[in-house]
Amino acid sequence: MATLMKDVVLKESHAKELLLQKHVDYIASYGVKDEYEYCMTEYLRMSGIYWGLTAIELMGNLDRMNKQEILDFIKMCQDESGGLSASIGHDPHMLYTLSGVQVLIMYDSLDVISVDRLVQYVKGLQQPDGSFWGDKWGEVDTRFSFCAVACLSLLGRLDAINVEKAVEFVLSCMNFDGGFGSRPGSESHAGLIYCCVGVLSITGYLHKLDADLLGWWLCERQLPSGGLNGRPEKLPDVCYSWWVLASLCMLGRLHWIKRDALISFVLACQDTETGGFSDRPGDLPDPFHTLFGLAALSLLGFSSVKPVNPTYCMPQYVIERLELKPQKLSV
Repeated sequence: MATLMKDVVLKESHAKELLLQKHVDYIASYGVKDEYEYCMTEYLRMSGIYWGLTAIELMGNLDRMNKQEILDFIKMCQDESGGLSASIGHDPHMLYTLSGVQVLIMYDSLDVISVDRLVQYVKGLQQPDGSFWGDKWGEVDTRFSFCAVACLSLLGRLDAINVEKAVEFVLSCMNFDGGFGSRPGSESHAGLIYCCVGVLSITGYLHKLDADLLGWWLCERQLPSGGLNGRPEKLPDVCYSWWVLASLCMLGRLHWIKRDALISFVLACQDTETGGFSDRPGDLPDPFHTLFGLAALSLLGFSSVKPVNPTYCMPQYVIERLELKPQKLSV
């Protein structure tokens, strides 16, 4: 018996234009400190700042954010180990260390923290097989490999780690379908593919991939609605518009996606009342999906959104200012 593909149906009433000013207002007003939602997201606040700040900068409204308050917060989140935490008083972690560095670089304010201590923190989490722990508790995941490599490359300190071993570990996570998982033998997943392709892009090892095989797997993530999922038999989600598109962009195969269908799906995920993007049409918006919806539209050529770098998910002009040139393949 045939099974029905999991997908959503786009309604005729869904938004068909980019509601840019509503999104600017949504991000600028997000995080009122006495709201329940603000209190409940303390455990990922550093990443939340990165999502919101990057989104609003891609829309050309960075001045709507309180720069000094953000810098003061990041300074207070640097642990004595050198790593950055999600919020004041929390343990440091690789995820939030990268988010904090990305924000400081966008503000050109690295002097707020001790960069040398931060580099030592990242270096100390690399293991003999080239993998990285997320924190002192020892979880290994290719997300942390990307965080480490991206963070140090942004700081101009990649030489602090064993790059060859880091690449070797990432390549050991490649599967028969051309994709990557969190560890060797783990299922291919679009978010983790982005992380692994990102590592190879930064370090110049994209030639180690089977770009056609991986590109085919990524394009298979597009559903009849136009949206993209992260792995087979899952619903589409706006965030995968970024993970999949950015990976295809690094592989030089962005044109393999049905562009207009994806644009329709992403635009349908806008909240026409409050602004912001949700994971799927009709759900509640949040800064995470708002960033990745806007970043996907940037890759798809929306002129009202600033160009985004597919490897770092930061404004392209910032990466050019740092004179970084992550590798991209051509067909």
